[in-house]
Amino acid sequence: MKNNLPSGSIAHAVDVLNKEEVIAYPTEAVFGVGCDPDSETAVSRLLALKQRPVEKGLILIASRFEQLKPYIDDSMLTPVQRESIFAAWPGPVTFVFPALPTTPRWLTGRFDSLAVRVTDHPLVIELCNAFGKPLVSTSANLTGLPPCRTADDVLAQFGPDFPVIIGDTGGRLNPSEIRDALTGERFRQG
Repeated sequence: MKNNLPSGSIAHAVDVLNKEEVIAYPTEAVFGVGCDPDSETAVSRLLALKQRPVEKGLILIASRFEQLKPYIDDSMLTPVQRESIFAAWPGPVTFVFPALPTTPRWLTGRFDSLAVRVTDHPLVIELCNAFGKPLVSTSANLTGLPPCRTADDVLAQFGPDFPVIIGDTGGRLNPSEIRDALTGERFRQG
């Protein structure tokens, strides 16, 4: 069965996500693969696909900050820290927050924190709004291969039946910058 998802079929993508499957979609710089962050089955499938150890932790991508609140503890943020974060969002900056104690280890890995981003990519915003929550998001590429920048790249690496939302990336050359929400320390240049 062909699973390619035209940009107009966000509803189909949500159906695939609700079946605890992994999809690919364009983000600010590259295509991402993602799944339901609340499904250990879905996250296990994504980790197996990427050959990524669970200990490394994952990133959640959301359409708005409220979607991230069930996973992160923002109670220690000062007004200045909050202002700095919201000045960068929506956009291609990922912040590492303290995770809530209820946040599953399949998301945080060996950490007590979780990396999260509020996207400005219109298709991802539409997808997260339709799904009603954030997605796990990591670059769409198999271990050792470059990140996919087009839907055709995704199909070449993952196979012709892999569910892909067809669309353009945001045109950025580098993946998202990653910063600590509390200290502002930069972990990865954007």
